[in-house]
Amino acid sequence: MEQEGAMIPQQRQVLFLLVLLGVSGAASEPEQFSVEEEMETGSFVGNVAKALGLEVGELSNRRGRVSFKGNKEYLQLNRRTGDLILREKLDREELCGPAEPCVLPFQILLENPFQIVRAELRVQDINDHSPVFLESEMLLKIPESTSPGAVILLENARDLDVGNNSLQNYTISPNSLFHIQIRDSSEGRRYPELVLDETLDREEQSEVTLTLTAVDGGVPPRSGTAQVRILVLDINDNVPVFTQSQYEVQIPEDSSIGSRVVTVSATDLDAGNNGEISYTFLYPSEDIRKTFDLKEKLGELYLREKVDFESTQSYLISIQATDGGGLSAECTVIVQVIDLNDNPPELTMSSLTSPIPENSPETVVAVFRVLDLDSGENGKMVCSIQDDLPFALKPSIENFYTLVTEGALDRESRAQYNITITVMDLGSPRLKSEHNIMVLISDVNDNPPVFSQRAYKLYLRENNSPALHIGGVSASDRDLGINAKVTYSLLPPETGDLPLFSYISINSDNGHLYALRSLDYEAIQVFHFTVRAADGGSPSLSSEALVQVLVEDENDNSPFVLYPLQNGTAPCNDLVPRAAEPGYLVTKVVAVDRDWGQNSWLSYQLLKATDPGLFTLLAHNGEVHTARPISDRDTIKHKLLVLVKDNGQPPLSTMATLNVLLVDGFSEPYMQFPDAPKEQMQTDSLTNYLVISLASVSFVFLVSVIMFIVIRLWKRKKDATDISCVTSNAPFPGHLVDVSGTGTLSQSYQYEVCLASHSGTSEFKFLKPIVPILPTSQGNEDSFENSSLRNSFCFN
Repeated sequence: MEQEGAMIPQQRQVLFLLVLLGVSGAASEPEQFSVEEEMETGSFVGNVAKALGLEVGELSNRRGRVSFKGNKEYLQLNRRTGDLILREKLDREELCGPAEPCVLPFQILLENPFQIVRAELRVQDINDHSPVFLESEMLLKIPESTSPGAVILLENARDLDVGNNSLQNYTISPNSLFHIQIRDSSEGRRYPELVLDETLDREEQSEVTLTLTAVDGGVPPRSGTAQVRILVLDINDNVPVFTQSQYEVQIPEDSSIGSRVVTVSATDLDAGNNGEISYTFLYPSEDIRKTFDLKEKLGELYLREKVDFESTQSYLISIQATDGGGLSAECTVIVQVIDLNDNPPELTMSSLTSPIPENSPETVVAVFRVLDLDSGENGKMVCSIQDDLPFALKPSIENFYTLVTEGALDRESRAQYNITITVMDLGSPRLKSEHNIMVLISDVNDNPPVFSQRAYKLYLRENNSPALHIGGVSASDRDLGINAKVTYSLLPPETGDLPLFSYISINSDNGHLYALRSLDYEAIQVFHFTVRAADGGSPSLSSEALVQVLVEDENDNSPFVLYPLQNGTAPCNDLVPRAAEPGYLVTKVVAVDRDWGQNSWLSYQLLKATDPGLFTLLAHNGEVHTARPISDRDTIKHKLLVLVKDNGQPPLSTMATLNVLLVDGFSEPYMQFPDAPKEQMQTDSLTNYLVISLASVSFVFLVSVIMFIVIRLWKRKKDATDISCVTSNAPFPGHLVDVSGTGTLSQSYQYEVCLASHSGTSEFKFLKPIVPILPTSQGNEDSFENSSLRNSFCFN
């Protein structure tokens, strides 16, 4: 008990105290309705809308209903008209017994907004019962010595009606010995008394028989009769005397049947038959007869059936002691029934709202009523729910409570609540009852879609086929139904540089991404775009994710030979002095590959030469060196066929032809060959070549400047040296896209071209090609900072 009592403060409780009864009693008077008993079912009782001052439509909108104690449904409310209709015949005597007036309290419940109106139904009595004597014959023993004016108590009649319809008068058949007088008790009952008018003479008349009539006040009146048989006895001059005129006893309501309640005792000074006392009930009600049993000779009062404090709190029993001579005395026994906590609380649910929207503010979820038939502390109740729920109980009047939310709920955290309402009384031992309800939470669109990743990285090999599935994005929404239906779309780029929608498309239903056209790694290596995921709610919520597509290189470009030029109309000849030592650098084959990584790693191989033993070719950088000293027997003109191959799978290659001339020096006479044109033509050819070279360098420089302005990432460097050089080291912008519609991507190359300003023989050299798309960490990258192709001239 102590542990259970200690737990109560830890719960959120609502204590229904007697103070609440006082507050409700101080409220406005209840609405009154009345009906006669025994009226037919469906009879009109009254109009609730008129009584409450409501419009008829308002009563329907507020979902009005009536509620009686104990879930009895005596009346039915027509919400459309506001009429109260009788659901069944009412028997006032069955409902209220002798109580007057007969009032049935009930409540009129209105929702939205919530309101409780107290009301009473008065059941009016009709004269439907006749007075009835419990015994059809009364036997009286009167000593002949009884003086005129003596009063003899008679058994009263019972009439279940009340008021004017109840028993009003008694009459007796005409005679010369007795008359009837009426005595009113403090309880409001009327008892007949037989008054002796003349002295009795047993020898003259030993027995008298009279008819006692009981009449009620109904219209027309009803009556009942009983025979009074009077035996005239011999003289008995001592009456019995009780030891107590009033006995008071208390019994618990769980007393067992057959247990003794009390023993009354009376004495008589007479001897013999006149001193023998017998005990009987005096004017017992039907309830007393059913509940108690009196031992006639012993005066012991026993229980005949269980007592219930909730039905009857006390009994007033009159016991008569009569001696053998017919004299009697009476005493009163008051039996108080002690209340025990034998009735658990009851909970009646009036209304329940489910489901409720998750974003709704404080909302009335349920309305219910609690009731405990016990009294005192046994009838006080505490209502509580679980502590971990976002709900609260609030008391109202007439033992009504409302279950409300404490704020907005979140369906994604919890979609339903199983709520146990516990009602516990404060009796000993404590009794409780529980009522379980389920409250469902309906969804609103309060969660945007969430991508599985904040950013996605996809890989696509170049030269892909159109409509290729390259990957996808995925987003989920914690809402339900249409609120969780996710659709995907592409957002246009902010700058407008990337014609995104011509390259990428997305499936709006599942987020799959497709490449619409073939891409070229040499034109674009990486690009970004944004995907939006939107749900189907109203208003729609959305989120975005960044997608990065990396284009992977394939070996789809053959090496390109920059030097010597292979498409010239006149071959380029490299001059080698005959005095050159072994290892002399003759020339260098300069080639590039537009691919990336190992696809651009180049190797060089000498396939064919006029004299294979005279020259060697370095495989990793394409430099041509003399392998041995040059002799006079070596021919003047040599042709070398070089194979340039990349490292891709499968490898691609190209061929380059070199012409080498052996000379004794670099003077003009050595530059005359039988198959050479005139000097003027040589000069013109060299001048044209220099013009073309300068124009190419200028074009590359102009393109680089344009790239700087568009991308804002270019840097310009210009070094002033003894040799006039024009260099561009800016990286090739990877975001540029060929939008010509041909499906091929272009790429520009920059070269460092140096011309000797002080060379009288028009000597020039090519330095390394500057290819920004090649990684600087390549092991086979050519370093041409200190190498040159010397002694190179072109002849027509």
